[in-house]
Amino acid sequence: MKTILSEQQMALSIQRLAHQMLENNKDMANTVIIGLQPRGIFMSDRIVAALKEIIPNHPFHYGKLDITFYRDDVRKTLHIANETDIPFSIEGKSVILVDDVLYTGRTIRAALDALLDFGRPSKVSLCVLIDRRFSRELPIQPDYAGKAIDTIFTDKVKVNWKEKDEKDEVVLV
Repeated sequence: MKTILSEQQMALSIQRLAHQMLENNKDMANTVIIGLQPRGIFMSDRIVAALKEIIPNHPFHYGKLDITFYRDDVRKTLHIANETDIPFSIEGKSVILVDDVLYTGRTIRAALDALLDFGRPSKVSLCVLIDRRFSRELPIQPDYAGKAIDTIFTDKVKVNWKEKDEKDEVVLV
């Protein structure tokens, strides 16, 4: 195993991503943040917390999206559904999707399909902690990335979160 991001580097990346979101979205009142279930929500929780530290008392719109039944491999393997919680309208809003790793782009494609069931956003951006470049099967690129890495097909990138895995780190397995 090789460490790609340590706990401190992960924290710095999340802070940087939060600042970039604020720079690119002047009116955060018209911007919503949606974490992708299951593991993208750990990152989105932290980004929203960082945004609240930067702009206290600002009402951020934050939701969680489960894409289980929108996946193109839903019939090939058993998937356990998670909760979707989007208690606001995304109609005409700028949406920032948040996930931990961007690999083939298929998860994001499924998220876009699922998102349209909640309305038609004016814009959709993508924020990821790790961008596995050169592995795409679909033409999807992140707008915000903590770190871009070059990997081969057999490499596995594992993002460990304290809330689930007892330690914050990103490793190449």
